[in-house]
Amino acid sequence: MWKDFKDFAMKGNVLDLAIAVVIGAAFSKIITSLVEDLIMPAVGLLLGGFSIAGAEYQVGDATLRYGAFLQSVLDFLIIAFSIFLIVRVFMNFRRKEKMPEEETVPEMDKKEELLVEIRDLLKKQQL
Repeated sequence: MWKDFKDFAMKGNVLDLAIAVVIGAAFSKIITSLVEDLIMPAVGLLLGGFSIAGAEYQVGDATLRYGAFLQSVLDFLIIAFSIFLIVRVFMNFRRKEKMPEEETVPEMDKKEELLVEIRDLLKKQQL
């Protein structure tokens, strides 16, 4: 059982995933700081000092803090969009690296075309 787990854990995909999770967590902190410390205060200034996070509704003894929920949704959308943009940029780099150079096929003259046709006909006859 230990050997099976070790084989599973040491596969390249699992290690790549672990690295991605660690980098994603660090990147998430950066984006969260960007949203909380730069973007949302700027949005608040544009809206005349209104903070969506402070919006709430009182029902009896319960307080529904829908503003905090909306703030979390907005944070998620900004973070998800930022990660999407970063992944898209990296994927474009990878595509450019992996694009094979097009092989130039030399054009055949009439003699070569006829020889290819003869070869194909001979193959058909042998079948």
